[in-house]
Amino acid sequence: MKLLKFLGAGGVAFTAISAFIIPAKPDVSLVSSCTVDSLGACQGASFLDGEVYLYGDREVGMVREFDLRGDSLQFTGKEVRLTVDGKDVINHPTGIARHGKLPVFIGNSIRLNTEGTSWRAVIYQVDWKGLLKTGTLDGNLIRTVEDDACIQGTRPEYVQYHGKWFVATADYGDKRNEVRLYDPAMLQKVGKTSARGVLVKKFTCGPWVQNLHWVPEKGVLVLIQNQIEGRRWRFTFVDLKKSLEKGEQVVLNSVDIDKADELEGFTFTGASSKGIAVTSSRKSNVHQLHVSW
Repeated sequence: MKLLKFLGAGGVAFTAISAFIIPAKPDVSLVSSCTVDSLGACQGASFLDGEVYLYGDREVGMVREFDLRGDSLQFTGKEVRLTVDGKDVINHPTGIARHGKLPVFIGNSIRLNTEGTSWRAVIYQVDWKGLLKTGTLDGNLIRTVEDDACIQGTRPEYVQYHGKWFVATADYGDKRNEVRLYDPAMLQKVGKTSARGVLVKKFTCGPWVQNLHWVPEKGVLVLIQNQIEGRRWRFTFVDLKKSLEKGEQVVLNSVDIDKADELEGFTFTGASSKGIAVTSSRKSNVHQLHVSW
């Protein structure tokens, strides 16, 4: 809300509260960096139920659980291997979409040629509690959905629009990039995202989006990006509602950080001022960030 001062009768000042919210202009600063091993090339981070989950593409796709203690991460000993009967299924995990009692989805983005013109993108519905309990996809893989509506890869994240929750995803690459909203109820019924009724809304966005992060109290979607293909950090904060209504990204601020490696993921850790960013580097791959609004 914005406070506005007016002069009333006799020049007496009074204050009123406007009915609109001032668009935020967030900024990002790097606080500290550390190395977390046994992730392979880390592909993303999620903060769920008070725990930090880092996922990567080690010898198989995997997820590891960490306690956040101050500015340090402590491995809890819990690891999920994204396999069925020992076979690598989600070999390149890109995004974990989880919210409340809604279905849980994990993305998988596979580049089929070196030029990056051919991709296989898959969204898997999983039993999240079962995954954490048993440590594999065995008995916990509910549905496999080919994301054939994508252009380059998939990276699911829950967002809210007009009071309803949708699964957002985005493309990687430098041409025709989009953020798309899928109906989670439809994703539980279909085998591909091009099926009627799955795609609800979309808007065009900038290139090299590695992951998405929703900030519900701000109505802001963070595009976790590279400045060039596979290199350098960029955080783009977009007004989701305005972007969907306009059909193209409405940027509140875009922040470049002078780091040369491949930014892969980001999550806030309980408050919209402290977060964790991850890269695919083997060393110095986990970073504490501060975000000011």
